[in-house]
Amino acid sequence: MGTTGAVWLVIGFIGQAIFAARFLVQWLYSELRKRSTIPEIFWYFSVIGGLLLLSYAIYKRDPVFIVGQAGGLLVYLRNLQWRLRERRQARQADG
Repeated sequence: MGTTGAVWLVIGFIGQAIFAARFLVQWLYSELRKRSTIPEIFWYFSVIGGLLLLSYAIYKRDPVFIVGQAGGLLVYLRNLQWRLRERRQARQADG
């Protein structure tokens, strides 16, 4: 494996670690709240991890992985958009 391959392998592992960390964050957040809750940072982790994994999938030219990550990114970005819209509306209502 050359330097380029090694760099992409690191990108893939970092993306996977960030993507997996979102579940830990969601679980701990829910435990603190004593109910099932998804914090906003979950969606940021999803987007960042998803982008890194999509980049890695494109580098590997894996169409199954590419379609899976691209589809997921649409969901993560939409959920983040809703969260940001809710925050903006709350600020406008306050003042």
